[in-house]
Amino acid sequence: MSSNNIYENNPLHGIGLEQVLTELVDHYGFEILNAYLNLNCFNTNPSIKSSLKFLKKTEWAKDKIEGFYLYQFKSLPRADESQFLLPPRDRIVPPHHKPGEPAELSFDDAENLRQKIAKKTRERSSTPDNPWGK
Repeated sequence: MSSNNIYENNPLHGIGLEQVLTELVDHYGFEILNAYLNLNCFNTNPSIKSSLKFLKKTEWAKDKIEGFYLYQFKSLPRADESQFLLPPRDRIVPPHHKPGEPAELSFDDAENLRQKIAKKTRERSSTPDNPWGK
């Protein structure tokens, strides 16, 4: 594989943020996206235009959307540790990983995920090596 096309297997290769967002909204809708990603642009007067404006100036939120696109919408296996540290657009997807069907998502699953993340956050904050823990 030449260095010029190492990103070609990444579904984000060659498509813009507007297309990513439009595909996600068309498939899942703003309510499910808000439930999973907890971004205010999907909650308060959501639109493609206003969401794009926010995402283009907020790198962490754009990365969150693009990661969601790769791992939920395209159902790719999670990135390994070295790739996970990179923004989703810069990740190299191995040639044998092929995009699948979009994941079936529900509000119940979103709430379960939110509770799981909150629990991990509480556990991390209470570890002795965390200077911010109680």
